[in-house]
Amino acid sequence: MAKPDILFEPMQLPCGVVLKNRIAKSAMSDSLGDGTGHPTDTQIRLYDRWAEGGLAVAIVGEVQGSPYFAEKPGNLVLNGDADLDRFRQLAEAGARNGAQLWLQLGHAGAMAYPPISTPKGPSALDMPGLTCAQMTAEDIAALPAMFARTAMLAQEAGFGGVQVHAAHGFLLSQFLSPLFNKRTDAYGGSIDRRMRLLLEVIVAIRAAVVPGFVVAVKLNATDQLDGGLVEDDALEVIRALEGTGIDLLDISGGTYFPGATSSSDSGGTGPYFLRFAERARPITTKPLMVTGGFKTRDHAIAAVASGVVDLVGLARAFVLQPDFPVKWQRADIALPFPKFTDPPEGGITAWYTMRLTEIGEDRERQEISDLHQTIATYEARDRERAKTWAAYFKMGLCPVT
Repeated sequence: MAKPDILFEPMQLPCGVVLKNRIAKSAMSDSLGDGTGHPTDTQIRLYDRWAEGGLAVAIVGEVQGSPYFAEKPGNLVLNGDADLDRFRQLAEAGARNGAQLWLQLGHAGAMAYPPISTPKGPSALDMPGLTCAQMTAEDIAALPAMFARTAMLAQEAGFGGVQVHAAHGFLLSQFLSPLFNKRTDAYGGSIDRRMRLLLEVIVAIRAAVVPGFVVAVKLNATDQLDGGLVEDDALEVIRALEGTGIDLLDISGGTYFPGATSSSDSGGTGPYFLRFAERARPITTKPLMVTGGFKTRDHAIAAVASGVVDLVGLARAFVLQPDFPVKWQRADIALPFPKFTDPPEGGITAWYTMRLTEIGEDRERQEISDLHQTIATYEARDRERAKTWAAYFKMGLCPVT
């Protein structure tokens, strides 16, 4: 077994940024915005605590460039109307102790939160739990500039980089997936066409920011859905990304498609996407991060020691033990992953999300709260923030049917 020190060796990204170790807090929808798209004190404290805890980089999930296709009413919205001073406070807190803080550039597309949006995706869909209109050519043409504008504002606010979200069933992932994308124009059909929008977005972002600003991509290895993106097509995307100016490729998988099983909820005993990363490694020189299923220090050490993985992405581990990286550097500690018995749908996600609030308020508890009550609290908060969102952004609050 390789020595633990390998996890704490610095690594340099292609843009020149040096990460202090190999441990990343991968993007989660922490749902801690204030309902107007701005960070709350709780969110700022959360990222402050993670930076204090010894990680190399944290990524804020689902930061929107527009309020009209948000994943949740707790998302951040970074556009020309945002209060940059509030974002600067978040950027400063998350960059303490030598850490990096990046924003994940999001757009939920077909899976936009219905009460505050009219979902649109690559193609019109009418399925149980998922209905959306098709994006027009004009809608698509406007997207690269929107993503680039948000990246420029992130740079201005003091963040170290951005991650383009092309995973988990959100918009750019939808374009890659033949399950969502039935288009017959230049953005649909073969994988070369389905990846076109992603490549256009990356080119626009890279041209808009300074060379030393990190541009990363999160990509599904597979959608884990019948008819969705498969590994061979994902490898073709990676081949194409080799010719772009990205600095890091984060490999994950699965979707939040209604009724789909989350990889994180599967209770597996090891990393989920290492085998795919082994297939990807020979076809790209880009640094690779793998997210999902790392539950022990030995898992992380073995992944980095293999030479396949450069950076290890963990999410729920940081919710359970915000300072585990600094503790792992001293000794091998077990992460206290809770065991849930017959959890209701959405219960585990709600539990982890509400615990983020507890950490940001410095009041986390060890016991597992009642999941039905946790879901009720989580959904009630979303309803209240949806009202705030609709009023602030001057949009109607749509009833959920």
